[in-house]
Amino acid sequence: MLANFLHQWGGHGDLWIFAYASLIWRPDFEFSEQRPAKLHGWHRALKMWSRINRGTPATPGLVFALLSGGSCQGVAYRVPRQKVKEVVNRLWQREMMTGVYDPRTLRCQTDQGPVQALAFTLSRRSPNYTGELSPAHYQQIFADAMGRYGSTRDYALQTLESLQRIGISDTALTQLLKSI
Repeated sequence: MLANFLHQWGGHGDLWIFAYASLIWRPDFEFSEQRPAKLHGWHRALKMWSRINRGTPATPGLVFALLSGGSCQGVAYRVPRQKVKEVVNRLWQREMMTGVYDPRTLRCQTDQGPVQALAFTLSRRSPNYTGELSPAHYQQIFADAMGRYGSTRDYALQTLESLQRIGISDTALTQLLKSI
């Protein structure tokens, strides 16, 4: 998948990357510009099982994914052409370790105009897609799930706080976290 993505990118220009959760508060890569961005046709959802980073195989946690439908506000980062291979390799190690995401190039709106950005999406056919979870199930996960990078609850709170710091309101996430 990595080689395929790099081939599609082609190496002719800078690369934009769309961040919607932890890449906002912990990008872990060099970029030359960041812009508030909106992605139409996809939304941020805490609906992907995490059995390593935010949970374990015995007590799975959750992480965010982009699911089709709706819209999502986030951040678009511009990576200079000469840094793209290095940055994408690091991103693949972080985001594609288990190959769960479907990396796509999607059109994002920014105040300076549209950009095509790499985004990590999730298919509802993926075995890592949770489907609908009850409020009680979320509460149980928030109380119990802990992985190598911490708890699902802390991850969700960090994401909400980082969104609020940059002026993004996520009503669904706010409501979900009020229940804990």
